[in-house]
Amino acid sequence: MTAERVVAEARQWIGTPYRHHASLKGVGCDCLGLVAGVWRAMYGNLPEAPPPYAPDWAEAGVGEPLADAAHRHLVPVSGGEITAGQVLIFRWRDGVAAKHLAIATGSDRMIHAHDGACVAEVPIARQWRRRIAYRFTFPETD
Repeated sequence: MTAERVVAEARQWIGTPYRHHASLKGVGCDCLGLVAGVWRAMYGNLPEAPPPYAPDWAEAGVGEPLADAAHRHLVPVSGGEITAGQVLIFRWRDGVAAKHLAIATGSDRMIHAHDGACVAEVPIARQWRRRIAYRFTFPETD
C-alpha cells in the first residue's frame, strides 16, 4: 500500500539535519526536500524541479505555488480525518502562501523538517492542526 511505503520512507529521514533547499537523506533537507526525497524513493525522478526559493518566499510572493505544484502531482484530499501517508501543507498566517510541508504518520502524528531542527516525528498538536491549508496523498503505486 502506498501510504505504508510513504510513512516507512519518511521515517528513514528522521534525524536528517535541516538544510534550506536540500534533499539528501541523512545529510540535509528542508520540508520540501523531505517530500521530494520520499517521492524519489517511490517513483524515481521528480516530475518537476523545484525553483530556487528564499526562506521568506511565501511572504514576498503572491499565489499558492507550493499548493499549485502539489495539485499537479499529488491527489487532493478534502474532508475526513488525517490519515497516514497524507502530505499536509500549512499556512502560517492569513494573507501569505501556504509554505510548510509534513507527512502524516497517522491521524495525530507527522514527520517534518523545520529550521533549526532535524527531521522529526511529532504530534499534530492543535497549533499545527489549525494551520493545515491543504491535504494530499501520493498517487497509488503497484
